[in-house]
Formats: sequence, structure tokens, C-alpha cells
Amino acid sequence: MAVTNNIMVGCINFTAMLLSIPIIGSGIWLSSQPDNLCVKILQWPLIIMGLVVLVLSLAGAVAGFWRIRWLLIFYLVAMLALIVLLACFVAMVYWVTLKGSGHPEPSRTFLEYRLDDYSGWLRRWVQSYRKWDGIRSCLRSSSMCGGLNQNYRLAQDFFNAHITPLQSGCCKPPTECGHTFVNPTYWISPKDMAADMDCLRWSNDQTQLCYSCDSCKAGLLANLYKEWRRVDIILGITLVALIAVYLAGCCAFRRAKTPHLSRKYKQGSS
Repeated sequence: MAVTNNIMVGCINFTAMLLSIPIIGSGIWLSSQPDNLCVKILQWPLIIMGLVVLVLSLAGAVAGFWRIRWLLIFYLVAMLALIVLLACFVAMVYWVTLKGSGHPEPSRTFLEYRLDDYSGWLRRWVQSYRKWDGIRSCLRSSSMCGGLNQNYRLAQDFFNAHITPLQSGCCKPPTECGHTFVNPTYWISPKDMAADMDCLRWSNDQTQLCYSCDSCKAGLLANLYKEWRRVDIILGITLVALIAVYLAGCCAFRRAKTPHLSRKYKQGSS
């Protein structure tokens, strides 16, 4: 019976160790995306959370194999706290990505993005000057806009292109401003330009472009929306599996405890 229970505990904790992989992998994947590399909100919490799951699983395996009762109790309490934290994390990401979508424009394949369409928390975050100043500098150092000039030389090719929300918001002026195409990052301003602030913020200076525009902030949030939603689905599935593993661990702990109590009761009766 003890051998069987040890095998069960080992399998449970090995499964928990495997479940740390998608959590850590999600953080690493986010850190490889240019926009998340500039934002740095989710990736490190995810990587740390995944490493904690890994360490706790190892602690649970040691506690179960050598029957270290206090360590097993610590494992169960800590894992429960981590599951609650992960559930809050999944709910938070779902909530902040609940709103957000692009808007089609006539004769354009790509979409336009507006800041008001996104979660108030995310809007306030990117509208903070200190935060956006650092993000803007990071975006400028990337090659996301420069690559458009190499790929699209004709206006119609560019208008039919499937560019990213970040490129749509940061690398060109908003379509409603009525600028004339020269190349994807160089446009001629109309004589009667709309009074929209983003139209006035646009600059043909390749270090400025529309990095100060609200459309750029909206494009960033649209990119984050897509990437965070993918991660949230993975985390949601991992959370369900982790809950199942935790419940199995509780059952294994109870089964290991029951024979011990039965022997103690028999000794007391005799």
C-alpha cells in the first residue's frame, strides 16, 4: 500500500512539474514579442509563477516519498495559494482584454485602432507620460516600421497589406487624416487637414512618425490584446489541470494519513 501511494504521489507531482512548462513557456513567448518586450507587464510574473510551481512540485515529491508530514502540509497550503493567485491572474487578464477591436476603413485591408475602445486600466497605463516615454523609445529602436518600406513600394500594395495593429497605429498617419502616400512611412499632408490631434502629431521624421499618437497607443493595446488572450487561454487550461492535480494530491495525502491513524487507534485499543 505504501509503495502504491508513493508511486501515486510521484506521478501527481511529476504532472504538476509538467504543468509549470506552459506557464514558464507563456512568459518566455511574451518576452520574445517586440511589444511585450517594451511593455514588460506579464512575462516576469508568469515566469516566476511557473518556477514556483516547479519548486513546489519537487517539494511535494520529496515530502511524499520520505513521508515528511510538515513539508507535505506546506506543499498543499502553498500550492492552494498559488492556484488562487493563478486564478486571479487569469481573471485579470480576461477582464482587461474584454474590450478592444479594430475599425475598417474604405479601400484598406488593415484596420485602424482607437484608444477609447480598450480597457480603462490599460488606457490609463499607456497614457501615463513616464511609462509611454520609455515604451516609445523602445518601439523606435525596433525595425517594425523600417521593414514596411522594403515590403511595400506601391500605394495599393500597402493598402491591401495585412500589417500588425502596432504598425497601423505607429508607422503611418490615421487614414481619416487624408495624407497622400509616398511610401509606408512618408506621407504628404493635405492642405485642409482634420483637427484631430493624431493628424497634427504625425511627422515624416523617421524617428518620430506617429509614436506620440493615441493611435500608436491603441495599436500597442491591440497587439497586447491578441497576445494576452492567447496566453490567457493556455493559462486557463493549465489552471484547470493544476486544480485536478491538486485535488488528486489531497486525496493521496488523505490515503497516506488514514492507515497511520488506523494503526494508532488499534495500538491505543490494545
